[in-house]
Amino acid sequence: MNKPKAKKTQESGTIALNKKSRHEYSLEDRFEAGLVLEGWEVKSLRAGRVQLIDSYVIIKHSEAFLLGALITPLLAASTHIIPNATRTRKLLLHRQELNKLIGAVERKGYTLVPTAMYWKNNRAKLEIALAKGKQLHDKRADEKERDWQREKQRLFRHNNK
Repeated sequence: MNKPKAKKTQESGTIALNKKSRHEYSLEDRFEAGLVLEGWEVKSLRAGRVQLIDSYVIIKHSEAFLLGALITPLLAASTHIIPNATRTRKLLLHRQELNKLIGAVERKGYTLVPTAMYWKNNRAKLEIALAKGKQLHDKRADEKERDWQREKQRLFRHNNK
């Protein structure tokens, strides 16, 4: 007899990436935070309808909140609620992590930027990073370095053939 096969998910663990954050900021420490979500938001995340581009994290009253993240509601969402796509969402972090973030943001002038959203054990997680804003010349230097690394890889591949 054939055993029923386990259902495999075709989607990867990543829901959304914030590629703009790597360009605009120099990222240092990274933290994993849980999200307090409503049911329609989870359904939208499973459909991949989220944008982190203009979002940021603030700390208020020793709690972390995600602002500006756009989770577009599905058309088949519940009829008895009115979904707010850009509502403020609470982040779940350990007290030690929060204390470290509060110290870095208030005393050292860092910014908290969401870099990725992904699934972990069927729970939505948000990766946030302590970041410092880049100057224009820093962005140009990074772009120049990236171009050089790409050219170096091309030359290396060409010489090995």
